[in-house]
Amino acid sequence: MFNLQFFMPMIPPTTTFQAKELAVVKGRAVLHDSQQLIAVKTKLRGHLYKYVPAEPIDGPVRIMVKWCYPVTGKHQDGEWKITKPDTDNLQKALLDSMTKLGFWKDDAQVASQVVEKFWSSVPGIFVYITQLEGGSA
Repeated sequence: MFNLQFFMPMIPPTTTFQAKELAVVKGRAVLHDSQQLIAVKTKLRGHLYKYVPAEPIDGPVRIMVKWCYPVTGKHQDGEWKITKPDTDNLQKALLDSMTKLGFWKDDAQVASQVVEKFWSSVPGIFVYITQLEGGSA
């Protein structure tokens, strides 16, 4: 059974998968990453690369992610962050980046997710990955 956990100290991104842009290519509408989203994925990959497992994780995976945003205004350390960005949109860029780096073969293997976001005196992204038993493609 494979387990991996790490913390990436950084100011977490606020640009999400929703920052896709629509272009017309050969008469067809095509979504592509905006320059902002490309920058977010580049930043994430820059922090993630040192944690890539020697071999891609096989089978079903559970990922727990804690997005820790810097405390601002009247917010306190450890308080839930209930403002944008939405957790589901944050996860897409992270999982895409992890797939591209080879954490697993396909992010469809992520069968279970726990995602939380907080205000934190220590900003960054905490990631815990575990391989689940059973399951097949």
